[in-house]
Amino acid sequence: MDGSWINVLPHRRRDATCYDVPAGQSASRRSLTVDQIVLLGAACSAVVVGVWADPDGAGTVLVSVTAVVFLGLAAWRITLAFASTGKIAADPQPSVLPRYTILAALHDEAGVVGQLIERLSRIDYPPHRLQGLLVLEAHDHATIAAALAAPRPSWLRVFVAPPGRPLTKPRALNCALGHATGDLLTVYDAEDDPDPQQLREAAARFAVDRTGRLACLQAPLRIRPRTTGAATFLERQFAAEYAALFETTLPGMCRLGLPFPLGGTSNHFRTDVLRAVGGCDAWNVTEDADLGFRLWRRGWRLGVIRRPTWETPPGAFEHWLPQRTRWLKGYMQTFGVHSRRAWELGPQGLFSLLVTVGAGLASAAIHGPSLAWLATAVLVSAMAGMAPLIPPLAIAVLIAGTASAWLCCWIGARRAGIAYGFVDMVAAPAYWALLSLAWAHAVWRLIREPFAWDKTAHRPDQPRAPGPARAPGHARLDETAPNRLSAAHAAAPQPVA
Repeated sequence: MDGSWINVLPHRRRDATCYDVPAGQSASRRSLTVDQIVLLGAACSAVVVGVWADPDGAGTVLVSVTAVVFLGLAAWRITLAFASTGKIAADPQPSVLPRYTILAALHDEAGVVGQLIERLSRIDYPPHRLQGLLVLEAHDHATIAAALAAPRPSWLRVFVAPPGRPLTKPRALNCALGHATGDLLTVYDAEDDPDPQQLREAAARFAVDRTGRLACLQAPLRIRPRTTGAATFLERQFAAEYAALFETTLPGMCRLGLPFPLGGTSNHFRTDVLRAVGGCDAWNVTEDADLGFRLWRRGWRLGVIRRPTWETPPGAFEHWLPQRTRWLKGYMQTFGVHSRRAWELGPQGLFSLLVTVGAGLASAAIHGPSLAWLATAVLVSAMAGMAPLIPPLAIAVLIAGTASAWLCCWIGARRAGIAYGFVDMVAAPAYWALLSLAWAHAVWRLIREPFAWDKTAHRPDQPRAPGPARAPGHARLDETAPNRLSAAHAAAPQPVA
């Protein structure tokens, strides 16, 4: 293909076509607001006074409150598991399909850009109603060359974002947003394999929305099973974690009328709404998590659809850790941004922020230390020939938390058509403990390199057998899974890390 397929924006510090979020709503502001200082000061003062007045009593109260909070979170997970059930019929296709824009921001993806193009070419949507932009960085010559060399459908173009900072996916998407011509817009990642019918389902869901407030639909993300060899410990746990989030948690929150952090890909937006809120926060490394709450704050609602997007797991530990670190660092940024004027979220939005972003950070922080404490208590007691002296409340928290997490993973895995058995359940606490390592790393990176983007390396998938790229039973599950919600359930609206 010749160079006429490339759109190159002029190099300016703030191009008129690049959207951005105001500094007060962005992670670029690192200082605390007066409200945050007052709240943090009051909490610290209460702890200090309590410890000074009655050290033993204050410790007991603190432990008890923490235990009750985590028991409540376990009950909340069980509630979501039941709330996410229920079958619905597919929405009818609109008589005239809206124009659709597909954005795929790629960086150092020369090895997989051809695979992505081939997958996007399989999307079942009228070509004359489609616009696709492969959003690339100006310095990434290898990916630009690979994208130009690959055969592409006529609706898919190469778009080079102007040089600038920060060098993040959301900034690249913001640069392309001003050139989107579709009424609806979706975002895909380099490794994605979306269901060919996904755009049609999203268009139908938006068409039947009677509230006029539905801004975004999240497709479920599923981890593709290996074609050769056995899945590793990290791959199986990662797949179960995705299943719990996208097949159980998010549908449950939609049915209950609550907002949630979006996933980083396969979000389907009303383009005018995305522009109205300023696009993505270029300084937040989990711009998807932030965007879900920012839409809610502006009065918009989110929903979910049933057609999935398949992804590959990050792979070995050296790839998993940077990805998880970035997700947790972005969650910290998101919590900091939306706690500045938390009352603007309203009771539902604030509750959702606490039980998704807040609880995710708290859980990641204590998983490892809790497991270490439990193992130490059992080991010391065994060496002393005594029964472990573990408080009954701690045992209740351990049992309830583990059982509720297993339940969400098991239900989500069944809906996603992936394996999750007894061995996976037993191994899960070890995976959860690794999250504490990622949490500690995220804290350090937030202090030293708050806007650095830990890039996940992607490799082309292994060749698969002819036919749909999904494991046996997935097609049936896609059609019949019970957690499929209509726009009426999305009176409300989570991030994968």
